[in-house]
Amino acid sequence: MNGTAFFLAVNFIIAISFSLVFGVVSTRSRSRTSALWFAAGFAVASLSALCELLVAYTNLTRFWAIAAFATVLAGMILLRGGIGEHYGRKIDPLKAICFLVSGTVLDVLIYDLPRGTALHAFSYQAPFALVIFTSAVAVYSSTRRLMIDRALGFLLLVTSLHFLAKAGVAILAGAGSNAKDYIHTNYGLISQSSTAVLVVAVGLMLLSVLVLEIMADERSNSEKDSLSGLANRRGFENGVKAAITLAPNERHALILCDLDHFKRINDTYGHHGGDMVIQAFSDLLRASAATSAVVGRIGGEEFAVFMPNSTSEIAALFAQNLRSRTMGLAISVLPSSLTVTASFGVAEFATGEKLDIAMRDADAALYEAKRSGRNCVRQARQAREPAAIKAIKINAGAEPGDFETR
Repeated sequence: MNGTAFFLAVNFIIAISFSLVFGVVSTRSRSRTSALWFAAGFAVASLSALCELLVAYTNLTRFWAIAAFATVLAGMILLRGGIGEHYGRKIDPLKAICFLVSGTVLDVLIYDLPRGTALHAFSYQAPFALVIFTSAVAVYSSTRRLMIDRALGFLLLVTSLHFLAKAGVAILAGAGSNAKDYIHTNYGLISQSSTAVLVVAVGLMLLSVLVLEIMADERSNSEKDSLSGLANRRGFENGVKAAITLAPNERHALILCDLDHFKRINDTYGHHGGDMVIQAFSDLLRASAATSAVVGRIGGEEFAVFMPNSTSEIAALFAQNLRSRTMGLAISVLPSSLTVTASFGVAEFATGEKLDIAMRDADAALYEAKRSGRNCVRQARQAREPAAIKAIKINAGAEPGDFETR
């Protein structure tokens, strides 16, 4: 086995391996369709290596040579389909089929031209270069701007230029007098070895894109509370940090919420009843908070709301509204005579100040609300004196906005 045949075998094994890996990844990634496109693309492209070997060692030279071209082109189009799915730049199936047919017809037309001439070399490589170039364009024109995406786009651009470079090498080094000679030429060795490197590079880059997505999903799931659907404490703190970076010179408000007498509800109506209350209150928070807010369940019956670019007074008014609407929650497993209530503590802090300090201030205000009879809102002073709590007292029957400051 000469060098070119060796690399053909290597390329076949590499492509099949990537096909299997992407098939497995498709079972875990939310971009399942893209992974399946990639798996199909590598599987089809792998057939070209077998076709090239059949060109050299059988008498059906023309048939297998054209088949080698068509399978490579089809595999690349499938990869382009997967990239389009992932980056929101889908390909038109009819146009893709027409391109495959047109490219194959072009290969048939140039088959008898002298090999190694500019017309033959560039006509042969142009369809491959064009498909990969459009893949690079799909990546760069998408809304995804992560470093891995930019790296993939650059690698695809290099791969596209690589096919045009191979045309130049075919002209300079010679590609043999016919298709059967290809496997014995230096051009064949250069072509297959460089292709092996780029196949591995592109395959690993595509795999990295999907694996990083899976990891991000797993991280997101680890930061989400399964019962409420809100962020857990870790997710809430990370969400606040991310939100603050978007408004570095602003002041922000933090609200801590605690369901009143929750243990009594659990003891009387069971954990199912308690879970229903948690879910209902979580839905209320999610529906009431602005899209820029970060909402989380940070404890058993304790919740937090981060309001960027907001003052303590605005947050207190929001908390009042939440308090009033909480009293109107209807829980199917609880008697209609039972009113669910919650207590609220509000604090304000500026970008650059530690979230832990704001949490402590809001928790002190929440404690004051609990001590004051629950079902009310308390607002921490900015001075952060241990006993300095500005109380916003809301009577159980008050309307939102009717409150007195103590």
